Amino acid sequence: MIARLRGRAVASTADAIVLDVGGVGYRLHATPRAIQKTDGRSEVELETHLHVREDALQLYGFADAGERELFELLLAVNGVGPKVALAIVSGYGPSELRRAIVREDAALFETIPGIGRKTAQRVVLELKEKIAPLVALPAEGPATAADGEHTVARDALVELGLTVAEAEKRLADTDPELPAAERVRQALRAA
Repeated sequence: MIARLRGRAVASTADAIVLDVGGVGYRLHATPRAIQKTDGRSEVELETHLHVREDALQLYGFADAGERELFELLLAVNGVGPKVALAIVSGYGPSELRRAIVREDAALFETIPGIGRKTAQRVVLELKEKIAPLVALPAEGPATAADGEHTVARDALVELGLTVAEAEKRLADTDPELPAAERVRQALRAA
């Protein structure tokens, strides 16, 4: 299996890169972070995953090992292929996705284009036990309370007619230390 490539990016699109490695051009379906990593650099090193199908060999490129590991875990989920796994890994950072799985926050996955409710719930259900030992989350304390307040605020905005993605975007501009009700007020004022 090809696990890593080092070379020069000679072409790129919104979702792929051609990496010249010793005169051979490898086309990698890549995350946005991997594509950004190639900007303005004479040489770049990317983590890769070779996906073998009956009719094709496809290379996927990642900015770091964390993205690749999460991609490979997602491939083990029933009904999740490489395109969906790449979309998920491209949507948020690996640590954010791992926390969402541990907290059973399927709504975060639904904000990713192409991911529906059933797929989001399946990802959380099937990966929770695999991810939980890897992610150290405080059992109690302000971080957990703030995360709970965030979920309450997001759910309130969704009930008021916003999509989950819109709610997340508006909440990103509010103070995470505030109670949920005040964060909702700030998010609505920002509209």
